[in-house]
Amino acid sequence: MPLIPAALVPQRDFLRFWWARLAGTAAGQMLMVAVGWQMYDLTGSAWDLGLVGLLQFLPALALVLVTGDVVDRHHRARVAAVCVGAQAVVALLLALAPLAGGPGRGLLLGMSIVLGTVKAFQMPAQQALAPLLVPAALLPRALAFSSAGLQLAIIGGPALGGLLYVAGASAVYAVCALLFTAATLLFLLIHHASPPPRERATWQTLLAGVTYVRSNPVVLGAVSLDLFAVLLGGATALLPMFAKDLLHVGPWGLGLLRGG
Repeated sequence: MPLIPAALVPQRDFLRFWWARLAGTAAGQMLMVAVGWQMYDLTGSAWDLGLVGLLQFLPALALVLVTGDVVDRHHRARVAAVCVGAQAVVALLLALAPLAGGPGRGLLLGMSIVLGTVKAFQMPAQQALAPLLVPAALLPRALAFSSAGLQLAIIGGPALGGLLYVAGASAVYAVCALLFTAATLLFLLIHHASPPPRERATWQTLLAGVTYVRSNPVVLGAVSLDLFAVLLGGATALLPMFAKDLLHVGPWGLGLLRGG
């Protein structure tokens, strides 16, 4: 069975999107392994681990009404490129931090806020890209292929990050910076139609999605289930504590736990 479905081969922009998402997601997962392990190694505090996860979640919650409007008004591939490029800068700063005495608690928490903010814009931009890059007839196959690549990155990224951490946190951050840079370049090469001009945003337009979800019980139930999954999934931020103190494994074990 070919890695890339034959029907999708001519869709070069979609393939660029697929590789960009694969590289960016894998790098993001590796980065989370390194940040979590390094924070717990520095402070030994479950509270600080929780803060890392919380500070990455809160921006998405605070900007929920803004991100969709920004993505709808701007070139989505460019929005994704800016977000992934910002993560490349974060990874590079963390890789170079030992030259200034090593990353401290404050730097790791500050970078967590930056990561949470850019991911709040990156996720809706990426999710809305595929329908713009393939014909409607190929969209189901394209989404299935995209989902397979995403799961590959989610499983393999943490494991690779944990193995690389054996060589030090800076090694993980350096590889993340390279992958994020590659993803940025791929996003910049994607071409799709620019969004049509829109009227100025109002509270009515910003809350249109909320109104639609509330008026459709099936959609409301699905979104609610997904919301609880996201909230409970935040417990993965505490995995370094379980890996180190209960399972007595190193960062490679943490990578396997997150990938599993």
